Order: sequence, then structure tokens, then C-alpha cells
Amino acid sequence: MKITKLRGRRVVGTINTDGPMWEDRLVRPIDIYPEHRRDPWRHGGEQVDDTHFRLTQYFIEIHTDEGVVGTAGPIWPDSAHLALSQLAPIITGRDPLATELLWDQMHRLQVHGRQGEPMLALSAVDCALWDIKGQVFGQPLWRILGGPTRTEVPAYASMLGFAVEDFGLVRERALQHKEMGFTAQKWFFRHGPMSGHDGLRKNVALVRTLRDTLGDDYDIMLDCWQSMNFDYAVYLCSRIEEYRPRWLEEAFMPDRIDTHVKLKAKTRIPLSGAEHEYTRWGFKRFIEKGALDIIQPDIYWCGGLSETLKIAAYATVHDLITIPHGHSTPIGIHFSAVQSPIHTPYQEYLVKWNDINLHFLKNPLRPAEGSIPLPEAPGANMALDPDKIEAEEELRV
Repeated sequence: MKITKLRGRRVVGTINTDGPMWEDRLVRPIDIYPEHRRDPWRHGGEQVDDTHFRLTQYFIEIHTDEGVVGTAGPIWPDSAHLALSQLAPIITGRDPLATELLWDQMHRLQVHGRQGEPMLALSAVDCALWDIKGQVFGQPLWRILGGPTRTEVPAYASMLGFAVEDFGLVRERALQHKEMGFTAQKWFFRHGPMSGHDGLRKNVALVRTLRDTLGDDYDIMLDCWQSMNFDYAVYLCSRIEEYRPRWLEEAFMPDRIDTHVKLKAKTRIPLSGAEHEYTRWGFKRFIEKGALDIIQPDIYWCGGLSETLKIAAYATVHDLITIPHGHSTPIGIHFSAVQSPIHTPYQEYLVKWNDINLHFLKNPLRPAEGSIPLPEAPGANMALDPDKIEAEEELRV
């Protein structure tokens, strides 16, 4: 079997919504500048009216001479173009089952691509190759990777895009998702250091509202999305420790590893992060410095499924928890299902993002009673549904 081509697809479709898809956005590192602090959140598409959100997404396909096609996505448009322009030449004509060889050669080819968009492109190609591998052997990837450690994986509801300043809505949505069976939820702070005391008060009130609403025996996680500085984070932790968060996520931008270490010495709240880190060498820096309690590589960003497995294996040596960032539920479940439950107790389920990212799939994978069932379809179950595609164009380089 040989790879014949790598194809990029730009697809457009529409989601029905009850009000705006994105009700609120999270705090961002650039929010230290006032002209950006109120920027709207427009990711994944655009709100056409109160009941329709128009999606534009990018997928890549790897075609073979035996008719097997591996699919990965959605990915960012720049990453899709990089896959076509930089990676397609080195994988075309090669054996798609040689995932270790192709990963190493793609990585060594991109001497300026150790991070960022080039690594996202490599990650998507790797995931599409794994999709091919599963189809060739007629097995879901979790079976090829060693078989399951459980029949379903608990999911935590990740509440990006839900309103966080209307505490009546916070209580309503938190209870709704608890009743859906989720045994943990992650919420996103809206304010950072430059929002002053009023912003800090609102952040603390969000945590207090969640604990009062969800009760004592429920995991609550808080995401800072790289947007705090050290003094602010220390003070924030001191104000919310009494509410016993399961973890505080991405307090600082990823290269500030020493600042993570300093914060860890100042708080009893477990620290998580590194979703914006890349490859085993990037995660080695966090792990060897003891900067985090939970590491969160994104399979579609850090180097693909091949690399995430290596990162997680290294993390287990240090008895760290690995819960990948939830960009892709379809590939994530295959990773989670083969890990020891003590090292991967949850899989992230980004509620609104999955409405977007699963939309074009023929067989979208969603939690049932708060857990994600193991798919039985061969490969990564990434076939697109033509009935959901309203317009399409093939990417060119």
C-alpha cells in the first residue's frame, strides 16, 4: 500500500442554535491591552442570526492506492495549507502504516517547525495515518493500541463559551450538565490582572457559585488560559482555595515554566497545563521541573497520536496525570481508553466546541450519562457526512 496524495477540504455548513453560539469568551493573554479586552469570540464560524451559526472548517485526507482514505480535522486553515505544501511531498508514495518512520522524517524535515502551525500540520497528518491503520486492520484504534482498560471513559464538561458573569445562568447550566451525568465541570475565567479588583471579585464569585450549586462532592476545574501573572495568580488561589478546585489550568503562558514552579509552592490547588506545548521534548521541561500536577497535551497540536503516547508514557514515570486537551473527541477516546484510569481519569468534552467540531462527521461521538463510549468502527471514525456540507472547495497550494 502506498500514499497517492494528501487532499485538503474546506467545508461549510450551518448549526441551529438557541441564541448565540458564543455567549462569553475566556480571558486571553493579550487582554492586558485595553483595546483587545472586549474583542468578541468568533472562532469556528460566524453567527448569522439568533438561531443559525455558519461553520467553515478544514479537513485533510490521505489517499492510498488501495482506496483506503484517512481523515483528520478540523484543523486551522494555515495548518491545512502547511500539510499540503510541506508534508505532502515527503509522505507521497510511502507506506502509510509506517507511522514512526513518517513522523520522524516529517519532524526532521521541519527544522523551523518544532512548534506552532507546522506542528499542528504534522499532528493532523499523523492522526490521519492512524485512521488509515485502523481501517486496514479493521479495528478501532484503541484495540490496536493495546486494548481498553475500561468500557467507557468519564468525561468532564468543559464550559468554554457559556456565560460566566450572569451567575443565574451559571447555576442553571452547571446544574443542567450535572443532571446530564457529568461528574466534573471546567469553567473559564473572564478576567485577568488588568481587570482590577472588580474582575478578581467576579472570578472568585464564579468559583463560589459553582461550589454552592454543585455541592461538595463534585470536581470543579478553573481555566486561566495563560492569562495571569504571578502575583495575581497567588492572590486568586488564596481566595478560591476554600472552594477546593480539582485543578487550576494554564495560569501562565507556557514558556514561563519557572513561574509555574513558584506558584505551585504557594498553593495547595493542583496545577494543570501545557496544552500549548509541543512534543516530548517540550513536555520534558515541565515534567523535570515539577511544574505541573496534570499535563494536557492536545493530540492535534503536540505531535499527533504517536507523540501523545510517548508524552504520556514519560509522564507515568513521574506519576503524573495526563488528560489531553479536548480539541478532538474522536481521536481522544482512543488514547484515553488504553491508559490506566489512575493516570487518565477523565477525558475533556468541550461542550460548545464539540457542537462545532463534530458537526460534519457522519458518526459523531458524544457522551452518554457523562461518559464517552468506546467506538467500534475501524480507524478513528472520521468519515464526513455529505448531507451536512452545504458548500465545499478543495485546497490548492
